[in-house]
Amino acid sequence: MKYLVSILLTTALLAGHCAAGAQDVPQTQLQRTRLTAGIHQIDAQVAVTAEEHQTGLMFRQDMPQHEGMLFVFESPSRLCFWMKNTLIPLTAAFIAEDGAIVNLEDMKPQTQDSHCAAKPVRYVLEMNKGWFAKKGLKAGSKLSGGPFKP
Repeated sequence: MKYLVSILLTTALLAGHCAAGAQDVPQTQLQRTRLTAGIHQIDAQVAVTAEEHQTGLMFRQDMPQHEGMLFVFESPSRLCFWMKNTLIPLTAAFIAEDGAIVNLEDMKPQTQDSHCAAKPVRYVLEMNKGWFAKKGLKAGSKLSGGPFKP
């Protein structure tokens, strides 16, 4: 009986490891949209489903400066993000339905610290850390294109 339990536990652990290993790759084939922030162009992958939200930019080794990921949610809420399994430093822009940036949060790789919207938002745009600051974008700046009304 002890031997059977050991075999079952080993099988379960191996199956769990293989399943987890299959997901340890970046998602790079999501639908894309073009956003603008003033004169700046952003090529954003669009994460819409719960699974796409959960994976986000995990496991990416790098990301071109003009690229990011736009997380789209059903309705506005006080969203919080973390960086578990995310290898590159990011800045999250919490964005209102009209495309206005509510607040920006710099996030360190591979941490589980919560970074939250200052008020209910429907969108979050993750870019390489410092991208918004380098472009002079801050709370109140507006994005257009994609889901944002002109």
